[in-house]
Amino acid sequence: MLIVFIVKYLVFLHTQQSRFFERAFLFAGISVICFLLVSCGFFTTTYDITKGAVVGTYKTAKVATDITLGTCKIAYKIGKYTFQVVMAPLDWPMTQDIESIDGMSPKEAIEKGRVKKSPYVVKGKRYVPMSLDEAYRYSEVGVASWYGKETQRQKGGTMTANGEAFDPGKPTAAHKYLPLPTHVRVRNLENGRSMIVRVNDRGPFVKGRIIDLSSGAAKQLGFYRQGLAKVKIETVQLD
Repeated sequence: MLIVFIVKYLVFLHTQQSRFFERAFLFAGISVICFLLVSCGFFTTTYDITKGAVVGTYKTAKVATDITLGTCKIAYKIGKYTFQVVMAPLDWPMTQDIESIDGMSPKEAIEKGRVKKSPYVVKGKRYVPMSLDEAYRYSEVGVASWYGKETQRQKGGTMTANGEAFDPGKPTAAHKYLPLPTHVRVRNLENGRSMIVRVNDRGPFVKGRIIDLSSGAAKQLGFYRQGLAKVKIETVQLD
């Protein structure tokens, strides 16, 4: 009954006008629920994101990532899109050959929460992610590719650059410079299809490509078979 009360209370807070108190109590309430259920080894909850533009979206997604450390699983919605966040075991291999993040080994950086916009190195090249202000204004047109098939040959599972379990069927993506995680709308300019994806990985590290989508997202956008498509990317700004 206590859990039901807390969930109903969070829904009530979500309808209020004060964003500051809404976010503060939302974080506190979800944290209490997680504390109550973490000993069970698993729990799922769902909440809707309807306010806050890209910065609010990013902060809410960060709450989900923090909570899932260890045993918790969070599901949330942005409009009609449902996202699930599950943290991968640290012994899983990573989807990309990242040499270091913020001067540490990738998994050490993940454990210490030093990933979201920290510089990282791949094949000797240092990449510096954009700030949250830059991400807020981000929009780009270029070539998208997809990835995920290669990970199916590995035993167990694979880990994204921010420590999440990679599922090629989920609406996720990799980007070299956006903070992790960030949500973006991707529009296929060749057929008009669009969708929102959660950027939780790094890549693509191939010249001329601006985003690597999961194979599931590529199928929804209609370019799975040809492998590449011209797209427009914009960070999600929620009113």
